[in-house]
Amino acid sequence: MIVDRQVTQDRMNKLSAGTMQHTPSQELTVADRVEEQAAEHGERPFIYFEDRVISYSELNAQANRVAHLGRDAGLRRGDVAALMLENRPEFISTWVGLAKLGVTAVLVNTNVTGAALVHALDVSGAHHVFVGEECLENLAGVGAEALSSYAVFVHPDAGARGLDGATDLGSALPAQPDTNLDRSVRQGLVAGDDLFHIFTSGTTGLPKAARLSHMRYLGVGDGMSAIAGYGPDDVIYCVLPLYHGAAGMVVVSCALTQGAAISLQRRFSASRFWDGARRHGVTGCQYIGEICRYLLNQPPRDDDRDHGIRVMMGAGLGPDIWEEFQSRFGIEQILEGWSSTEANTSLINLDNRAGSCGRIPFKEMHNGRLVRYDVETDQHLRNASGFCEECEPGEIGEFLGMILDLPDSGAGRFEGYTSKEDTEKKILRDVFQAGDVWYRSGDLLRRDEDDYYYFVDRIGDTFRWKSENVSTQEVAEALSGFPGLQIANVFGVRVAGMEGRAGMSALVLEDLNAFDGQSFFKYVSEKLPRYAAPVFVRLVREPDVTTTFKLKKTDLQSCGYSPELVSDPLYVRDEALESYVALDGTSLEAAGYPPFVREGGADV
Repeated sequence: MIVDRQVTQDRMNKLSAGTMQHTPSQELTVADRVEEQAAEHGERPFIYFEDRVISYSELNAQANRVAHLGRDAGLRRGDVAALMLENRPEFISTWVGLAKLGVTAVLVNTNVTGAALVHALDVSGAHHVFVGEECLENLAGVGAEALSSYAVFVHPDAGARGLDGATDLGSALPAQPDTNLDRSVRQGLVAGDDLFHIFTSGTTGLPKAARLSHMRYLGVGDGMSAIAGYGPDDVIYCVLPLYHGAAGMVVVSCALTQGAAISLQRRFSASRFWDGARRHGVTGCQYIGEICRYLLNQPPRDDDRDHGIRVMMGAGLGPDIWEEFQSRFGIEQILEGWSSTEANTSLINLDNRAGSCGRIPFKEMHNGRLVRYDVETDQHLRNASGFCEECEPGEIGEFLGMILDLPDSGAGRFEGYTSKEDTEKKILRDVFQAGDVWYRSGDLLRRDEDDYYYFVDRIGDTFRWKSENVSTQEVAEALSGFPGLQIANVFGVRVAGMEGRAGMSALVLEDLNAFDGQSFFKYVSEKLPRYAAPVFVRLVREPDVTTTFKLKKTDLQSCGYSPELVSDPLYVRDEALESYVALDGTSLEAAGYPPFVREGGADV
């Protein structure tokens, strides 16, 4: 059943009302909201973590100690400080304490090491690093000389490790006052100023630091909690890393705005997910990436519906498993959306339309547009007047967000990255008229006749083969029903002497030894056109994912279908035999493909 457009718009208006009430110039910041909630709801639980319950007043007191210590260490409004901790209450109390000083927290991925960590610290501009003991090994790996330029503060965990020259917060913080600092210490701070710098969790290249303001944080909390129906008695599940926007911004801000609680987990566990939800009375959850697929792949249990989660909100729920997931676990409402940490536009599905990431019922009330884009030439298609053209229903294009410059409004505002160069790369000009400015999402979407939108792929993941565009996302969804398949990671690999890229799929199966090449060939031939059928198959035991459960492709692509570079079983599609056969020099030649050649390298 199609939901009336006005009904959808009315639902979207609740989101806009919460988001747009905050302005760049307002003096109310996130620090003020924490203090207000602590004063009004001090004894109410804010964080459930393992065997601990941290109230709003306790969290505020811990943050105050951080703020007093930070001020003594020389931190002032406008400074930045790096934060690198696993999911635990100290993560939140630390950035809140920094926010009380007007200091921006740079949220560092706890998994980065070596050159990537050096890069993160370098581009952050921070001179102070707050680190969890559990991340000390990563930090020490950058070398004593590099660390000498930072003041390091260590939150103890198991209490087994320290770092020479660092301040032990286990002993330093209790000595600090737990009272609110006078607001004058952040005098001049407004909601349009930076609260966080969050590194984008892309699957290729070094991450960029996206800027996120107090205004946006507050707006997300007010708007998203309104459409999710959150109230003070709700408990929101946080199984994603807090250094990522989905958890650190959406989950915490929604709880904070309502005086609700968070069930904080150190990390996601598919096997313990529902037990954890029952333990703390969870009613809502934020998901991303392949989390829902991992949960669905768990063996069915009699108590699969024995939980209190009524709403799940996020992005990346595959349309191939949507209805099965919702039915099996009894989730009343799924709010699938599309956006990114840095985006100035977003979509959200408020109608429980399976597979859709959102709707624009009346485009004059939205700043997003889907424009024609040529994957092969990496160019937006422009008409005779030199302007872009909107996609028709069914067409695939890049989603753009118009960058608006409205007096004291956050609508359509692109906060960008800490790097001006990176910011400029995401901007497209003269799109529909001379002088207009738009944010490039880098994502390919399509829409239907009712203006529901569907995610297709990331630009760069979609590839050309046999003169056709192949969406890795759509191929993966088509493969998902193959018996015994848990995860399919699809990507394109270069084939020497051939145009475009050939499809390759890294498959995670329940039993690798049970893979039947003829059965897979038959299944693929029924589900996909020939040009989209994977040419090569690699059987892997575990999926290669980012910490936010997005499938990585770069390393897999670099090794391609080379038996010398890949220790996993490899197969090649043989049309004559109507089967996927074990790959070696003979079978590769018989199937009509040359040895793999690395880009810029020799045959391997």
